[in-house]
Amino acid sequence: MTGYLDPLYAESLAEFGSPRFLPKSKGWILERQIFNLPYQDAIGCYPLFSCQDWPMLHEDLESLHDQLVSLVVVTDPFGNYDFEYLRECFKDKAIPFKEHFIIDLEHPVDKFVSSHHRRNARKALRDIRVEKCQDPMEFKEDWIKLYDVLIKRHNIRGIATFSEESFIKQLKTPGICMFRAVHQDVTIGITLWSVQSNIGYYHLGAYSELGYQLRASFALFWSIIEHFSQTNLRWLDLGAGAGLKQDSTDGLSRFKSGWSTGTKTAYLCGRIFDTKKYSELTKAKEITATDYFPAYRQGELR
Repeated sequence: MTGYLDPLYAESLAEFGSPRFLPKSKGWILERQIFNLPYQDAIGCYPLFSCQDWPMLHEDLESLHDQLVSLVVVTDPFGNYDFEYLRECFKDKAIPFKEHFIIDLEHPVDKFVSSHHRRNARKALRDIRVEKCQDPMEFKEDWIKLYDVLIKRHNIRGIATFSEESFIKQLKTPGICMFRAVHQDVTIGITLWSVQSNIGYYHLGAYSELGYQLRASFALFWSIIEHFSQTNLRWLDLGAGAGLKQDSTDGLSRFKSGWSTGTKTAYLCGRIFDTKKYSELTKAKEITATDYFPAYRQGELR
């Protein structure tokens, strides 16, 4: 149980909710207090809910009925489930959310990467050296500085901001891999990957202003795909595009699609355990029709 399945990764998100282990499916969720009330709900861990034994998830969920008002998760696209099973587990909401760009590592990298990306990678690698960091903690300060650039550049808020304490636990989590781009002995870009079973998940990436100028992302992704293709991994999950809704024209989607061999669907799933409290909370917020789940938390990310 490495990567998103490891308890240390769940602990790294403790400032956003209390980690709770689901003993039958062997996954983690985060319990949260609802406003200042004596009620709790839960969310899946960022960025995806993973578990080791998907066929047992329904039993874990049944055990939560007298403890939580609701639960919302975004499912791992590589999870061992079908859509009908998700609808059984999450009776109140189960919809396709985003298409994740994936790579089948059985394909040679020079056969599926777009010509645009290959060209940019070649140019970038003239000025940049890419290396896998044996001890991610050695470059913790570099990572935090680069991530601060990302936060300011994209006005990131909420759970994806992460504290230094959170990053320390993430970098120590078994299965977390760090790759850095170096120009003249200075770190100008870093990406983090979460490895579990035979899948590597793109976790986070950040660059300095010089890193953007020198196309460090192209050098990193080309080198990382080559690296993982020589391991026992079969798949890479590059994640989806930016924003809450799929948009194939956004820059991040175009970047990821140029590396991918296909897509897999991540689902947004929600379940109400206490219908009476859920209704009371929603009415108290004067919320009528909404697609947001849970409805009573609509607008909390603004």
